Amino acid sequence: MSKILHPARAVALGFLLAILVGTALLMLPLARAGAPADAAPLMVAFFTAVSAVCVTGLTVVDTGTYWSGFGQSTIMVLFQLGGLGMMTAATLLGLMVNRSPKLRTRLMAQTETRSIGMGDIASVGRVVLAVSVLFQLAIAACLALRLQFDYGMAWREASWVGLFHAVSAFNNAGFSIHPDSMIRYAGDAGILMPMMLAAIVGGIGFPVLHDLRHRWRDPRHWTLHTKLTLSGTLILLLIGYFVVLLFEWNNAATLGQFGLFDKLMNGLFISSAARTSGFNTVDVAALTRETWALHYFLMFIGGGSAGTAGGVKVGTVAILVLLVVAEAKGHTDTEAFGRRVGASAQRQAITVLVLGSVVVAFGTVALLRISHFPTDQVIFEVIAAFGSAGLSTGITADLPASGQLVLALLMFVGRVGTITFATSLVLGERRMPYRYPEEHPIVG
Repeated sequence: MSKILHPARAVALGFLLAILVGTALLMLPLARAGAPADAAPLMVAFFTAVSAVCVTGLTVVDTGTYWSGFGQSTIMVLFQLGGLGMMTAATLLGLMVNRSPKLRTRLMAQTETRSIGMGDIASVGRVVLAVSVLFQLAIAACLALRLQFDYGMAWREASWVGLFHAVSAFNNAGFSIHPDSMIRYAGDAGILMPMMLAAIVGGIGFPVLHDLRHRWRDPRHWTLHTKLTLSGTLILLLIGYFVVLLFEWNNAATLGQFGLFDKLMNGLFISSAARTSGFNTVDVAALTRETWALHYFLMFIGGGSAGTAGGVKVGTVAILVLLVVAEAKGHTDTEAFGRRVGASAQRQAITVLVLGSVVVAFGTVALLRISHFPTDQVIFEVIAAFGSAGLSTGITADLPASGQLVLALLMFVGRVGTITFATSLVLGERRMPYRYPEEHPIVG
């Protein structure tokens, strides 16, 4: 029993339980659109539940027409839970009930978020609750007002569309109740900018928001994690922005159809969406192969740790870059912003990158074996699933059931985290009472 209740196992089982409950709810006839409606097939319900809980956004049916209001509400609740995290949600529940979550719950939340210390769990939990509720409601209100006044939607419809997309954006879920995602709003900054802001705020991670809340005017005392995440996010956003503009500027099927302002705005939106929010304002299948290659890179990295985004995380890649720079300079310490990066953090970063790469490689080989689609499309779909990006070249719905199961497993591993997933499979933990003699094998 103690093994089952190991924090890493509890995190994985929490996500799995949410997926199973979501699948059962989506299989109810009430969740299917139309009257009288037939129940959704098991594979459709299961894949949708996995995608929602793992805040991925890959779909095999159109969310807006296939699912009823109850079904769409269920999906929204699932990606809200998935975005916050099962154990983080449990911590929030403890805070709301008695303001003092149990030690076991705090340990599980610490395992899930990794970068949060035991003493910070309650404090960060309050930030999560405040930011999640207030920010999502504010974005929903902005979208609803825009939809009502500029698109002539009735208040009820505008409010629902605004709320669904605000929650989806903040949780980097990528779900839309429009069949064309955000393409219909490609020329509307009043819709795209709030959506992009919500995805970035939710994706930088709650520890960063917690740090900014207490030290907003004192950047010198921000934690190293905050500095690495913010600087890495900005660098990746700008790299993606300029590469998208470079290769899509004259592409008549994407940015080439827009005027100057809309080209600049959509280029920025594409760059931000590639790092796990999963919305698109142009046809992803029409992007150039160079832009697809950029997406491989951005989707694999994802957003900040302990947030709503997926991927191997910005901080992980930042640590590895710093490690390479230190090694190239011949420095014994890995340093940034006047701080040394701990050896354990370096080992964890290498482990996450290696495990993530292995998972993507095996997923690609499996999907190539199962399907008949070109390699570049398969790689795109695999990384999108693992990185919780949700962008698709359009092949997900056409994959056989076995291929969709492969994507479902990739989504699960990507959201739970490679280290947490691997740890949950280990039968036990023990500290060795001895150490072997040290040697230095030749590297390179």
